Amino acid sequence: MTTTTTTRAATRPQPLAGPGSLRGGRRRRETLYQWAFLLPAAAYLILFFGYPVVKNLVMSFQDYGTATFYTGEAPWVGFANYAKVLGSSIFTTAALNTALFTAGSIVGQFVIGLALAVFFRKRFPLSGVLRSLLLLPWLLPLIASGAVWKWILDKDSGALNRFLEAIHVVPTGVPWLTSTSLALIAVVGVNIWIGIPFNVTILYGGLQDIADELYEAAALDGATGWRAFRYVTWPMLRPVVNVVLVLGVVYTLKVLDIILALTGGGPANASQTIATESYALSFQQFRFGEGSALGNILVLISLVFALVYLRASRRSVED
Repeated sequence: MTTTTTTRAATRPQPLAGPGSLRGGRRRRETLYQWAFLLPAAAYLILFFGYPVVKNLVMSFQDYGTATFYTGEAPWVGFANYAKVLGSSIFTTAALNTALFTAGSIVGQFVIGLALAVFFRKRFPLSGVLRSLLLLPWLLPLIASGAVWKWILDKDSGALNRFLEAIHVVPTGVPWLTSTSLALIAVVGVNIWIGIPFNVTILYGGLQDIADELYEAAALDGATGWRAFRYVTWPMLRPVVNVVLVLGVVYTLKVLDIILALTGGGPANASQTIATESYALSFQQFRFGEGSALGNILVLISLVFALVYLRASRRSVED
């Protein structure tokens, strides 16, 4: 009798795991999967973004120059590099050029981009083809665009001067890239041409999200044309506008290749910006500590602008 009872107890099926333990195991697996996808991206960001930012910050407090490559020593100098670049005679000129270059580029890109986005919102034959062609300046390598525009704006053999002379607008070639009063204007014009596709693409996407019913309702109240844009399009598009302006300013502040390709910062520092001066200090004069300090100042300016603009935009929306 005892043997039979023991055998039945041994062969009795064991209770299955409860619903709680199954859910706990599923959560652990999901957590492991999440970390498995997150770790490669985190490693990439730390290696290719985090390390350069930290290294650049450390270098800005060191006397890091050509001697460092031979001795391996970079003495700590504190804020001396920042004092040098802020006190240099060229910093004021570079800061003013940076402000003018950024303001001119952003205004031109945004106004033209918004006008084209509103224009392409209306369907017409070949509208898709024309929108695709507008992306070409954005898709071309910047150094290639700079080379082409340098030929176009050349004083003696440039296509623009030849055209202006042919229609008798100017009697002789205009020194677009070699005049201290025109170099910055020419660089701004080229940068506007490059930035228009980005503005058109983002703003056109924002316009597509505005329901047609809103315009129909506004039309019943007499809001058409400019009034429809003011009371319907602009308020609905404002969040997209905020993104476009913030990204545009941050990107334009650090524009380097176009200026180097066209003028190299000249003539006589007429088109020199903080970004080009930082490049010159680091890779032409090999004063990496001062170049890093100037680069960090540029990053700080971008960060301050983004925070101030976003806060102001949030307040205007709340009011």
